[in-house]
Amino acid sequence: MQDYSVYAGHWVTLDEEQRVAGVGNTPEEAQRAGSSLRPKGRLRLARITATAPHLALPAWPMEALRPLAHDLRLWLVGGAVRDLLLQRPAHDWDFVVEGRATTLARRAADTLGGAYMLLDAEHDTARAIVADPETQQPVTLDFAGLRGATLEDDLYARDFTLNAIALTPDGELVDPTGGQRDIAERRIRMTTERSFIQDPARLFRALRMAAELGFTIEAPALDLMRSQAKGIESVAAERVRPELLRILQTETATVSLRQAETLGLLAHVLPEITALRQVEQSKPHHYANVLDHSYAVVAAVKVLLAQIYGRSPAALCLREVAAPSWAWARLKTALLPYQTALLAYLAEPVTFESTRADLLSWGALFHDAGKAGTRTVEANGTTHFYGHTESSAGIVQMRFTELRFATKAQLFVNRLVAEHMRLSTLSNGSLPLTRRAVYRFFRDTGDAGVAVVLLSLGDVLAVFGPQLPRDTWQRVLRVATGLLAGAFIHSEVVVAPPQLLNGHDLQALGIEPGPRLGALLEQLREAQAAGEVQTREQAEAFIQAASAATEGE
Repeated sequence: MQDYSVYAGHWVTLDEEQRVAGVGNTPEEAQRAGSSLRPKGRLRLARITATAPHLALPAWPMEALRPLAHDLRLWLVGGAVRDLLLQRPAHDWDFVVEGRATTLARRAADTLGGAYMLLDAEHDTARAIVADPETQQPVTLDFAGLRGATLEDDLYARDFTLNAIALTPDGELVDPTGGQRDIAERRIRMTTERSFIQDPARLFRALRMAAELGFTIEAPALDLMRSQAKGIESVAAERVRPELLRILQTETATVSLRQAETLGLLAHVLPEITALRQVEQSKPHHYANVLDHSYAVVAAVKVLLAQIYGRSPAALCLREVAAPSWAWARLKTALLPYQTALLAYLAEPVTFESTRADLLSWGALFHDAGKAGTRTVEANGTTHFYGHTESSAGIVQMRFTELRFATKAQLFVNRLVAEHMRLSTLSNGSLPLTRRAVYRFFRDTGDAGVAVVLLSLGDVLAVFGPQLPRDTWQRVLRVATGLLAGAFIHSEVVVAPPQLLNGHDLQALGIEPGPRLGALLEQLREAQAAGEVQTREQAEAFIQAASAATEGE
């Protein structure tokens, strides 16, 4: 944590790590000082509050709102104040207004060139969506009238003490519940024992905040969460889904998932996942039950992503997977040539709320969801799960529909789950990987293909754990890198070869429109990918031969 006390009452420019780059008595002086020392750095202007704990109060949007609220009392509340105390960039700009909150929201939208949205006329709540002048990205400013007769009443009505702190435009903190102390002690504490009754969505919100902040939920809150877990069933899916998404985004998601399971919460929102606790499996699986294996795959994906992002993976995740260190080292080396391409691929949004990296973790959690309904046992005790990939994909469709996921997200995870065994199947075949095999893999997996490769790698690591054979891992990595090379290096040749002939060309060759024409085009495309057809003349000859071979079928 940075100590800003020496800059109390002054203007500063901060870098992306919240360190002071320049200081001045005016915003202009601080801006000039920061720019001269960091001419190419992305700097933010802030005012250090004159009173302890000396917060770095961002100039925008606070200074922009000050003149607009000249006839109203205004406080910044909730997550933004908490993040300022933690010296994290603030994202959730929530304001409480004594007066007409909707009036101030409209003023903000009009003055800052944004859009106005009335959220709740009865409770005097509205939103201004404006562009951040630094990044030009849309930022949401929410304004609400006081809930209660006083600000203190409003703060006590909030969920947890760390979110029940207000800040005046001049930098004075109002903290009636002791939230500053709880933040300092990294603790999530309820403002009232009725917190979860007032809004059961807070059950998962507590887990999410603990995961994102690295905080601990106090024991009395955990007891109430356990006793009131069923209340989560009354919460709309549109409110539960974002909390689950953010939990799965965290590096230590399995800690939150296990805690949700222990508290009885997970069974109410993902019952098909908790059911896997009772499903036993035999060797070579390192984990005796499918749920622990699924958690391990989530952890393996988190380690794999950390390697791609160039970060040190969480020790907890490494312990969860229990794979040997040499296996991780070989994986890192194998992925390194594709790091830049993988970063771009994973960052691509699938929906407005989920990237491919986000949904990869969901694929890890659901990849074996169908095993509960497909388990068979041989006389010698060996277990099998024939058809579990198709069953798992069906469960994804059902659960993602229940949680109101966007269709694109559902289809992406469905494909991940349905195809997650493909890499292992290929690694058990003959090597090296043929161009035809690479083509067929991406033909069947589509946009999810690279994510399927990553999920499959995590699955193999979690299946074998510390007993992972070196030769098995070497074969898996050879197939994985062959597929990644096809996706990122040879895509225009092997995955998506240029079209030599189209449907009109085939009709000119005497092929009637219909399913047979489409099938012949697909055969041609595969022959191109395999390197058997390279010119238009060869393509025409191929079609004529293939057409003759299928005459009468």
